[in-house]
Amino acid sequence: QVQLVESGGGFVQAGGSLRLSCAASGRTARRYAMGWFRQAPGKEREFVAAIRWSGGATYYADSVKGRFAISRDNARNTVYLQMNSLKAEDTAVYHCAADDVGRGSGDYRRVETYDYWGQGTQVTVSS
Repeated sequence: QVQLVESGGGFVQAGGSLRLSCAASGRTARRYAMGWFRQAPGKEREFVAAIRWSGGATYYADSVKGRFAISRDNARNTVYLQMNSLKAEDTAVYHCAADDVGRGSGDYRRVETYDYWGQGTQVTVSS
């Protein structure tokens, strides 16, 4: 009942920055915790960051901690992922996901926890 569309990906040199956006539509009046995941060729989809509906708490994978920042603007139904000091290892397709809190919650690090997914946006970092 909610649609997610990512944008902001592209080709960046190592050390550069990008900001990804995830726009939500549909039943946005409901409360959703949001997450970002990424998947590189030949690898499983992995957790990157998550944020509670209120924005009061954020969580990060160790590989991006200190470099990435997740935020949300509920009035605009948009979630962001600010990526700084990018490395070649960050190259992947980045997906945003929504967890409907009303349906129950789970481990924010697991793909299975989330109810809705965006199509993804490609991030390529040169070295």
